[in-house]
Amino acid sequence: MNIGEAAALGGVSAKMIRHYETIGLLTPAKRTTSGYRVYSDKDVHILRFIKHGRTLGFPIELIKDLVGLWQNQRRTSKRVKELAQNHLRDVEERLRELQAIKQALQDLVNHCHGDDRPDCPILERLATNPDNESDAAGKTGDSKRRHATIRSGRPRK
Repeated sequence: MNIGEAAALGGVSAKMIRHYETIGLLTPAKRTTSGYRVYSDKDVHILRFIKHGRTLGFPIELIKDLVGLWQNQRRTSKRVKELAQNHLRDVEERLRELQAIKQALQDLVNHCHGDDRPDCPILERLATNPDNESDAAGKTGDSKRRHATIRSGRPRK
């Protein structure tokens, strides 16, 4: 099947298929004599596996490991579970951070009158230096790192 058909069946775009090939997540497709990519049912199965992993929030690097384990019939489920548990811990930490942000935003919204007056506690709070105050979770520290973690899912180094 061609790249468009594989994309449709795999639930991803043709551009993503080419990207997955480039980064080594998917074996480069065989080519016809005229240079068109040809994909197999196995390739589509791998694409669905990747898509499902992405839906669960696994980062690409971890999906590479999981695809390798999935294709290795001598793997141990212990390693797979370990990877999933580590990812679950990361998700739980992000949820805690998001809950702290939600609470901080809720507090700001609750303290704003939202009327015709110019004073606004939301703007006043945003104008303060977050490094000199407690963060949304009630701790002091590097708020920029925490916010980068929330956006990307990974701590900024």
